[in-house]
Amino acid sequence: MSEAVGFLKRRAVVCSIMMLIAAVHILRLGSYLQGELFNLYYSYFSDIAIPFGCYFLLYAPEVPKPVFGHWAAKSAIVFVVPSIAETLQYFGVPVLGSTFDPLDYAMYAVGAISAALVDRQVFSRVFGFWITGSAER
Repeated sequence: MSEAVGFLKRRAVVCSIMMLIAAVHILRLGSYLQGELFNLYYSYFSDIAIPFGCYFLLYAPEVPKPVFGHWAAKSAIVFVVPSIAETLQYFGVPVLGSTFDPLDYAMYAVGAISAALVDRQVFSRVFGFWITGSAER
């Protein structure tokens, strides 16, 4: 299989992931939950799902940037960026929200780590065209 075909297939998987995350938000699937599950969903779902999706967005460039090539670099980026926004919220600067919640840091980590696990343990086995990082090339 040519590199161009592999690139197009990876991009299709990434777009599918992002569309699924967007659909869950647009369709407000959390509104069907009740009680504590409703509160947990609205408090933390986006804090997990968005870093998860952003991890895979780093696969979108046709020619991967060297810093984005390794799964650990991707995980660090998708954890650090929202963490900076959360820290700014602590200091009263409304960036991507206005309410500081220290548990958000843990949710960002869950999203980043789960994306890395799906990348390295699932997609690399299910999709023959999937490239898990520059360390394996």
